[in-house]
Amino acid sequence: MNERPGRQDRWQELTKSECFELLAREHLGRVAVVDDRGPIVFPVNFVFDRHMVVLRTDEGTKLDAAIKGSRVAFEIDGTDPATGTGWSVVIRGEAVEVTNPAELARLRRLPLRPWAPGAKAHYVRILPAALTGRRIWAPQRPVESARRSHRSDRSPAP
Repeated sequence: MNERPGRQDRWQELTKSECFELLAREHLGRVAVVDDRGPIVFPVNFVFDRHMVVLRTDEGTKLDAAIKGSRVAFEIDGTDPATGTGWSVVIRGEAVEVTNPAELARLRRLPLRPWAPGAKAHYVRILPAALTGRRIWAPQRPVESARRSHRSDRSPAP
């Protein structure tokens, strides 16, 4: 992935390893669930543990989804304005509440610190069924084209 794609090919699929690296270094993502009113997306703090997303929550929509073993989507993304690149990683899978005491004790030692208020006493794991990622490059304006465009925005000189 060292080369910038051509003019027409401005995105590139990320490998599973690249997706795992991005998931391991980020700590804020979004989980999408479906409740009785339709799809809803929540920002969540998370850790990537054993190739699974783990988050903490209180009672409510996210926990209800986990108790039911609902299918969910989880997404992280980022941009680099200096290089004109962006990326996105999406996991589709099943949300499950972690209830095993030994596993809960292990998860409590992970660096998972929710920003939102509340005890967040319940741990939810997303069991991945599908993992996808992509990197995208913003279109570049050729220098000469940019100069012409800039000049045409001005009024003619007197």
